[in-house]
Amino acid sequence: MKRLLIRAAVLCGLLLLAAAAPADVLHVASSGGFAAAYKALAPLYEQQTGEALILVRGPSMGETPQAIPARLARGEPIDAVIMVGYALDELIRQGKVIPGSRVDLARSGIGIVVRAGAPHPDIGSVEALKQALLAAKSIAYSDSASGVYIRDEMFRKLGIADQVAGKARMIPAEPVGAVVARGEAEIGFQQISELKPIGGIDLVGPLPRELQVYTVFTGGVVSASRKQEQAAALLRFFASAEAAKAVVESGMEPMP
Repeated sequence: MKRLLIRAAVLCGLLLLAAAAPADVLHVASSGGFAAAYKALAPLYEQQTGEALILVRGPSMGETPQAIPARLARGEPIDAVIMVGYALDELIRQGKVIPGSRVDLARSGIGIVVRAGAPHPDIGSVEALKQALLAAKSIAYSDSASGVYIRDEMFRKLGIADQVAGKARMIPAEPVGAVVARGEAEIGFQQISELKPIGGIDLVGPLPRELQVYTVFTGGVVSASRKQEQAAALLRFFASAEAAKAVVESGMEPMP
């Protein structure tokens, strides 16, 4: 009788656990640009749907193991990806993301930061920014879309590529704001949405209008996913009017 009671108790416990478990689990890989909006929206989506979201983060490109393309290449269980638009297009071309699943979620401009409490350089014009960068002792930029633009285009537009080459560096797989907060770089560049959540820094402002470029963050459903419909529904939610407030508060602009 005692054994029967124990078995019954174990069975009841398992049934209770099953009832309390989420109806489904979705695995999402996101670049840092959408991370703040994701953090605000994920609990709301879980509450509305009963699904559990599991997030891994990584850059949209680059050679680090955390990069989203590298995660997919290793066969990590990922159902949906959120990343820079042109990097997602490459995954579509490779057959790793379903072509018709691409959804534009938000766009983010590039911001400039210094360590908290440090003097703010004048960045009110193109010429002022140029002089600030020439005067800076060290400059950091990301290893994703914004950093590639800073290194390959903006420095050249300003005519200072050679002058800053020895003091400007790309930061792999870490928020640029964290490097600036530690005092390892005097000035940092990254998408504003990736800079806002970082403590210990001051956002000086966005790039001057003449130099500003916007990175569009997009979502897509992974071809190998067994939960493609659920993943597509999640991305539609992130692109919805209901999600717009969180997108704005994270430092991005909702897409039309």
